Amino acid sequence: NCGLVVAGGKSERMGPDVDKAFLSLGSRPVVIYSLLAFEKCAEIDEVVLVVRKERLESARCAAQMFGCKKVVRIVAGGNQRQQSVAKGLAAVSENVEIVAVHDGARPCVTPALITETIKSARHFGSGVAAVKITDTVKSSEKGLVINQTIDRAKLWRAQTPQTFRKDLLLQAFEFVEKKKIKITDEASAVELVCNDVRIVNSITSNIKITTPDDLVLAAALMRL
Repeated sequence: NCGLVVAGGKSERMGPDVDKAFLSLGSRPVVIYSLLAFEKCAEIDEVVLVVRKERLESARCAAQMFGCKKVVRIVAGGNQRQQSVAKGLAAVSENVEIVAVHDGARPCVTPALITETIKSARHFGSGVAAVKITDTVKSSEKGLVINQTIDRAKLWRAQTPQTFRKDLLLQAFEFVEKKKIKITDEASAVELVCNDVRIVNSITSNIKITTPDDLVLAAALMRL
């Protein structure tokens, strides 16, 4: 089983040209927390890390410094997330059966959550970390005017890891590339070739770093 950690995204909300995954969180870069969660997960045999081309050397040094021994390859990503995941997939070892794709900007992931998504992928082919939406959700077509209230009972907020059988993920990525479809996450690609994509109940603390406030929140959640 392989962890595919994608850490190539820039954040305009953090300021121009900021690499979210390489911001400091406590004493380590954000991405290291994810790598260490995969390191401690007994179900994971190897990790492929995808970063921006300019970050290859610093990523290699950081992985070494913090003892991320399962990181077998560090590859340069593309301009968009789906290109980065495709490049990472191409670097996964041939004998790997299950791939857990994780966003390097989600430092609060736990080895237990990674394991649950892998178990689901082993049984059903897929396991997508998600939390039920508890807020009342409004739809607005025009600016700040409410259009309708949406039934939240059916709504989930997708997170990562999003874990799949490697053959199914490759099939989905070949399909979206052939049809030139833009996807926002791996599950939306797999949904196009499989009608049984499974949710794994996740934790609300598995937040994504997108604003400076999120760094403060992540530090509090991890008691750094």
